[in-house]
Amino acid sequence: MRKIVLILLGLIIRVYAIGQIVNIESRRIHTDTTGWAGSFGGNFNFSKNVDEIFSTSLFAHLQYKTSRNLYLIYGDYSFLKGAEKKLSDNAFFHLRYNRKLSGLVRWEVFTQLQNNKITKIEKRFLAGTGPRFKVSGADLVYIYIGVLAMFEHERELTDPAVSYNDIRNSDYISITFKPLSNLELISTTFYQPRMDKWSDYRILNQEVVQLSITQKLSLTVNWDFLYDRFPVADIPRSTYSFATGLKFAF
Repeated sequence: MRKIVLILLGLIIRVYAIGQIVNIESRRIHTDTTGWAGSFGGNFNFSKNVDEIFSTSLFAHLQYKTSRNLYLIYGDYSFLKGAEKKLSDNAFFHLRYNRKLSGLVRWEVFTQLQNNKITKIEKRFLAGTGPRFKVSGADLVYIYIGVLAMFEHERELTDPAVSYNDIRNSDYISITFKPLSNLELISTTFYQPRMDKWSDYRILNQEVVQLSITQKLSLTVNWDFLYDRFPVADIPRSTYSFATGLKFAF
């Protein structure tokens, strides 16, 4: 039984370990109307057999849209405790501004703050900017390409602690396919190399399926794969996660 518990804990840790790059594309709310929009959700889990296991995950998203501007705020928090040990305690906050310059080009500015104890990141601060291109905006398919540059400050949970200050690209392509009015498929791939050392890069691919149950409630399924060429300490280069949950939009 103890082995089963440890296996389950390992699977849960896999879910939380993907959080080095966060896909803001899947958090955007695509709407043709202006004004406020948002969503929130979360889950709680408690179980006890040999050991007590408690986990929680919460997120909140708020955006405001005008004819030319988009303001987006996103935050989440996750906590995992098992076998009388705190295994995960992670937080993430993202702020982004999007300015429409033409039918094709938007300009983005963003900042981000996060920590992830599973991947041994004590603190990561990002600030970046760059163009976002709307390649396709049809009712069925939306395609966006971003070519951004960002400053990254990272402090690792190592002994002794190590800090880095780097300039990276943060390029991405996002494809949203809406075959049905209540079904949305989102595929996003990020590529983040260091500008002074192109062999130091990260790649994230995320696949999202979102099925509307009601006008405001949706079922979501997420698959994430992250490859980090130079991860922290003994963290593996490749991590992945699979998660499903509910999202309430307003």
